Amino acid sequence: MKTSCKGGIEFTVPFNTYKACSIKAEAGKYLFRFEAIGTQWEIESGVPLSISLQQDILEQMGRFNRTYSRFRSDSLVSQVAAASEGGSFMFPDNSGDLFDIYDRLHSATQGAVDPLVGKDLELLGYDSKYSLTPAADSVRAEAHVHGRASWAEDVTRKDTTLITNRPLSLDFGAVGKGYCVDIVSRLLLEAGMDDFVVDGSGDLRHIGKSSIEVGLEHPLDPEMVIGVAELRNGSLCASAVNRRAWGENLHHVLDARTGDPVQDVIATWVIANDTVTADGLATALFFTPGKELEKLFRFSYVRMFADGRAEISRNFSGELFV
Repeated sequence: MKTSCKGGIEFTVPFNTYKACSIKAEAGKYLFRFEAIGTQWEIESGVPLSISLQQDILEQMGRFNRTYSRFRSDSLVSQVAAASEGGSFMFPDNSGDLFDIYDRLHSATQGAVDPLVGKDLELLGYDSKYSLTPAADSVRAEAHVHGRASWAEDVTRKDTTLITNRPLSLDFGAVGKGYCVDIVSRLLLEAGMDDFVVDGSGDLRHIGKSSIEVGLEHPLDPEMVIGVAELRNGSLCASAVNRRAWGENLHHVLDARTGDPVQDVIATWVIANDTVTADGLATALFFTPGKELEKLFRFSYVRMFADGRAEISRNFSGELFV
């Protein structure tokens, strides 16, 4: 939606100050826009969000950022990375859903999806200072001289407490945005809202009587779409190698088993009942065929390969133009 959002209101909530705005976009539709966890957010609803609900949403986003961001020196994740001999770290009560999906994805992809991929992202230049300058191959090799860290082997999980025995760089980017979309959606539902779309920079959750159509952006040309998805009372997430790229063959989708950016698959789209699952599977499809993942999860998908091929699952609600 092209409606401009000038001015805005500053919200000061625990952990952050946000610039946000709430406007009437068109007949019967309202927008609440803000920036959080490094990206733009938009909530479209049939009724305007109350100020208290807006503040609740921003407070939850601030809590997530303070806990899980590896770009903040004061986050809990940064404490895990700085613990020279490891330790016991108590995460929020609702982190169980986040850890559960990583347990399942790590197993389903034979370790390709792993939150301990953070160290490799840093070594490739996607670090807390956004240096975007990869370390030398020798430095990358030295970082794993004692073995590559693994979610299954180097982290002991007791409910929402993680126990480590050495410094570990966690990165929850594979599912974090979808997890936040679900948190926001839950707040809206608890407030009695039954007609809305939460858009976390392309990760969508829709609730309502009428379906919406969403274009599937071509990963190599943002002015084109390769198809369209129909979404109703569900979630749609996409992942592509061009979303966070900073050099030739350098992007954020890494195979945690090798620390290298993937090359064969360049974009994925997933529809699922909840956004954290859709987000996680959109990453998993870079490494594992959809037919294998369908044995473990309920979802539909499209994925596009570097040679221009695209595949669509039989149950995908939409169509491809290529």
